[in-house]
Amino acid sequence: MDHAIKDLRLAVLIDADNVPYANVKEMLEEIAKFGVPTFKRIYADWTKPTVSGWKKVLLENAITPVQQYSYSSGKNSSDSAMIIDAMDILYSGKVDGFCIVSSDSDFTRLAIRLREAGMKVIGIGEKKTLKPFITACDKFIYIEILGVEEEEVPIKNESKPSRPNKQKAPKSVDLVNKELIKLLTDSISDLADESGWAFLGELGNLLLKKKTDFDPRNYGFQKMLPLIKSTNQFEIDERVTGKNNIRHIYIRIKL
Repeated sequence: MDHAIKDLRLAVLIDADNVPYANVKEMLEEIAKFGVPTFKRIYADWTKPTVSGWKKVLLENAITPVQQYSYSSGKNSSDSAMIIDAMDILYSGKVDGFCIVSSDSDFTRLAIRLREAGMKVIGIGEKKTLKPFITACDKFIYIEILGVEEEEVPIKNESKPSRPNKQKAPKSVDLVNKELIKLLTDSISDLADESGWAFLGELGNLLLKKKTDFDPRNYGFQKMLPLIKSTNQFEIDERVTGKNNIRHIYIRIKL
């Protein structure tokens, strides 16, 4: 996790037209990793039957509904209300960051504007979300990886026989492919000391800067280290710090 965006005061703005309500509990638990929701608002035309599933969820999670009537057909009614509220909250000075829950790339400019103002912006949406909105956020999390069932994900290890390792894996896990290995290899090279070792904590931060939707859970792993081990491309060195059994993990490209 990027500790720079931990314990922020967050404004959570949800576009009910463009995200499913089934994973709201998991969404809020995910947001809690980064900070405290100061505002929790959700936008929709609540007269429409299509958003009726949200109503019970709002009460259970103390989310404030905002009514936005549809003035024309075929257009997401939540856009303008969310954008106006976001700017009002920004100028109030009561938050450190925003969490925009939507799969709608129309919020790309809003995310860019909030970051220009020094806000941290976390996006949550479905995998169908277009790239411009994903890259406009500091971090983007796919709804599909939240609240998933246990699956067996094999981890390859050169020194030990391959055996299944229980991880919470999405139903549609991305494959560990050449593109991911190149991203890891290039990033380790960018950070490596004279001996070729890179600190795992710094590696995670750099990967997020290069690819805002990077998350080990996209590949079926809860943490970065098991993902790296599964590629069988890197050496791992766990160094004892001498403090409370804390170990610092370093990664190097196999020679």
